[in-house]
Amino acid sequence: MNIPFSPPSDNHSPQIRVTKIRRVGIVAYPGIEILDVTGPMEVFAFANVLLQLYDSTTEPAYAIELFAAKPGPLTASCGLQIIATRAYSDVQEEIDTLLISGTTNIDNLLCDPELQDWVRAMAPKVRRMASVCTGAFLLAESGLLDGLRATSHWMFCNRLARDYPAVIVEPDRIFVRDGTISTSGGVTSGIDLALSMVEEDLGSELALEVARTLVVFLKRPGGQSQFSAYLTSKASRPELRDLQAWIMVNLTKDLRVETLAGRLCMSPRNFARFFLAEAGMTPAKFVELARIDAARHYLGSTPLSIELVADKSGFGDPERMRRAFIRQLGVNPQGYRDRFSGANPHSTIKAA
Repeated sequence: MNIPFSPPSDNHSPQIRVTKIRRVGIVAYPGIEILDVTGPMEVFAFANVLLQLYDSTTEPAYAIELFAAKPGPLTASCGLQIIATRAYSDVQEEIDTLLISGTTNIDNLLCDPELQDWVRAMAPKVRRMASVCTGAFLLAESGLLDGLRATSHWMFCNRLARDYPAVIVEPDRIFVRDGTISTSGGVTSGIDLALSMVEEDLGSELALEVARTLVVFLKRPGGQSQFSAYLTSKASRPELRDLQAWIMVNLTKDLRVETLAGRLCMSPRNFARFFLAEAGMTPAKFVELARIDAARHYLGSTPLSIELVADKSGFGDPERMRRAFIRQLGVNPQGYRDRFSGANPHSTIKAA
């Protein structure tokens, strides 16, 4: 990888001694979700690049290989082709980390008994095993998740719990680590999982630099949902979807039930019932989640003070915003900001 940039000139580069090269194997197959593969791969690759830029080492920390049923090109669900370097059946030696990528076609993932046998055989030979997205189904089918906590893409968690009752499914988690096996949620959560592995292997400073380079969070707050308020909604009626879109761009306006009901020419009582039935949540909860989404953006990417963030996201009162964050995310707004260093927390724009 040839990246034309230089490390930050803040005279505070992490000093890391790489004592061994960790082999990372990623399992792929036709129809994979490409980000399930390339997301974690980029995390490990950027860890290598940054170590070299900091002159900490001339050796890579990670050697990354892509395994498939046979070497050669694979077509992902988006149509992009990637190249598998080895057949997984040829991999019998110990490796450090084995990642199972996911796909929207779970049945294709589960129809390869040879792959399942190989995954079971490799489990004792790897330091850690993990899945991205629906890759958890392969681990579950292989019996490796029995009695363990696990997650997957939120759209498939109900099926995971139904098909594998021995697995303790936690659908709202970004990733779950139980012993030596980790599972991650939808698509980009593989990046979160890989960053946690870099942090475990090489320290938080390097992991943070990788996250900053990729412009992602090092750690999303505990308890945070895999999806935003709008994606949480199950609404199929176009008039309700339009109202939800209007809410999300008018967060500072009066969004009480009475006001929203008036926009659909309904009584507040009928509107509240209609919204709950269609969206799967009350209007008040949707508004709160939408305001939290906006506040998260301001906290993570701007130097605005907590007071201004509360105002611009529609909460008005910082204490009201704090209570909402604790209730929905399990962390207060300042704690949320501290987990992402895109904005300097010591240089905030104050309210006039």
